[in-house]
Amino acid sequence: MRTISANPRLVRSLLLGSTLILLSGCSGDKISRTFGLTRDAPDEFTVTTRAPLSMPPDYNLRPPRPGAPRPQEQSERQQAEETLAPQTALDPPATGQSPGQEALIQQAGPAAPSNIRSEVDRDAHNAADDDSFINKVLYWRKPDTAHAQVDAPAEAQRLRQDAALGQPPNVGDTPIIKRDKQGWFRSLFSWM
Repeated sequence: MRTISANPRLVRSLLLGSTLILLSGCSGDKISRTFGLTRDAPDEFTVTTRAPLSMPPDYNLRPPRPGAPRPQEQSERQQAEETLAPQTALDPPATGQSPGQEALIQQAGPAAPSNIRSEVDRDAHNAADDDSFINKVLYWRKPDTAHAQVDAPAEAQRLRQDAALGQPPNVGDTPIIKRDKQGWFRSLFSWM
């Protein structure tokens, strides 16, 4: 019988060739990462600094719980505030008002009455119902109610009130959007 002896150079070249063929089937990016040929730089926006470790004043302290926040760490908002205004870290703002703010409030006068909004609305409504001679001359046309637009929020509120009172929806006036009065001078040149 005849034995076949293997040439060591041939075996090495076959192993190297088969290894290269097998590795060529893999993704190039994954292989270079696996072998450390590609450098992955950390994202500069996700890197955060941690507060330094310090020796506890008392060695009888219990160890911290895993996952518990560190007591010396600050939130990102506090870190940003201290970066922009370092005096906030040294002198935290007082919860009360400064003497200058108190003096400004005192000079502003008494507080507004609680029903100020209704008074302003009533005054505005009275000013809108001005039927002086000048307004009658300038705004001589009657408003066009045939092409009026319904005020949707006011109509929805009216319908809710009617439903709460048990009335049918056709009871009451439908609120419309009131257009600005248009004088004869503006209507004369409305084509422009």
